[in-house]
Amino acid sequence: MTIAVIATILNEGESIRPWLDSLCAQTRRPDSVVIVDGGSHDETVAVVRSYADRLPLTVIEAPGANISTGRNRAIAAVSDPGGADPIIAATDAGVILVHDWLDELTQPFTRDPALEVCGGFFTADARTPFEVALGASTLPLIDEIDAATFLPSSRSIAFRKSAWARVGGYPEWLDYCEDLIFDLRLKALARPFAFASEAIAAFRPRQTIGAFYRQYYRYARGDGKADLWRARHAARYLTYLVALPILIALAASVFTGLWGLLLVGGVLYLRAPYVRLLTVLRRSAAAGHVRETTLTVLLLVALVPLVRAVGDVAKMIGYPVGVVWRLRHRPPDWRAVSTDQ
Repeated sequence: MTIAVIATILNEGESIRPWLDSLCAQTRRPDSVVIVDGGSHDETVAVVRSYADRLPLTVIEAPGANISTGRNRAIAAVSDPGGADPIIAATDAGVILVHDWLDELTQPFTRDPALEVCGGFFTADARTPFEVALGASTLPLIDEIDAATFLPSSRSIAFRKSAWARVGGYPEWLDYCEDLIFDLRLKALARPFAFASEAIAAFRPRQTIGAFYRQYYRYARGDGKADLWRARHAARYLTYLVALPILIALAASVFTGLWGLLLVGGVLYLRAPYVRLLTVLRRSAAAGHVRETTLTVLLLVALVPLVRAVGDVAKMIGYPVGVVWRLRHRPPDWRAVSTDQ
């Protein structure tokens, strides 16, 4: 079985070394590592090339390439020795891969030669209280995952090159949510995905509230461009712009008992992040980053509502921007999959 690791990079600088070191430390060595640089203006490419004696490395410089284009360029460059169908393991430069990530991610293909896709998992490498709150608010824990419906991030996924070709690769017209569209097209054409829960890529959440806002604005803009999750976004607008103002007005003027219901509703809305908090905090504490103290827990409890509110506002602003873009540019209908591709 030929196994290639692919990724895209852009202006990572020296911070790319931990990811490269984690690739070097894999218990299963890849047959090739193909990295596409989208036009870095710093020392990123030089740092990557310095690992050529430790990794079977190919670096492709493609200034201006977005993530989708870069991934497609990298996959296309993976050779097919003897007419074989290589396994492509995709990841991101900003993560740290557990030492047996590649082995765990590719073992299912050995057990089932007909398998086409295997999803790995990802966790938050939180290093500050804010990052702990953000990780707990935005990332599920492993026991929340339904393997049958899980859509893996391209931080940690493996697939056959033939499956990538059949779905037309990653959508190059889309700058965010591209891996979600890729997953959905694979779901439509490929056999059921396998799930490798131990193939973990740990990545650091955004470090500031502004960076988090921009991230979720872009995610929601991508949803609008790709026409994803209409009902979810509609429900968010109805909740914040219609239901919540009405309930607050009623509670303030007529039904004072509604304050209790609003409080209960808020707790239920924040239940999932609160349930995850201690797990994410203890993982960070075990790594030597954030101390587990009563004061830290109280700070995290206060941060979670802020994180959720900022994320929701970012989504409500970003989504219509994406919808307007879609109406103006009329991108390809990604749902129009064909088994003839």
